[in-house]
Amino acid sequence: MAKKTICPISRADFRAKAKPIQVAIGGISQMAEVKEFSTGSLGWYLNSRTTLEIDGQSVPVLINASFVIVGSKELPADGTTKTEDAA
Repeated sequence: MAKKTICPISRADFRAKAKPIQVAIGGISQMAEVKEFSTGSLGWYLNSRTTLEIDGQSVPVLINASFVIVGSKELPADGTTKTEDAA
């Protein structure tokens, strides 16, 4: 079984320090916003619409992007670390 990845940041640090990230799709710059997902994971989310070109033809597209910090779902909800929980 693969070893689980431990998240290197606390929920409190994420909430205090994470900033939106710039994402370019088809040469169009958009901002992915900081998000705490309903699953408990932390990361960034982008949902928008834009128009891209295929062989001179404009096509409307829907963009859905999630950038999830690996291991963040397992972080304690209150901001303590797992070692603090065990004490």
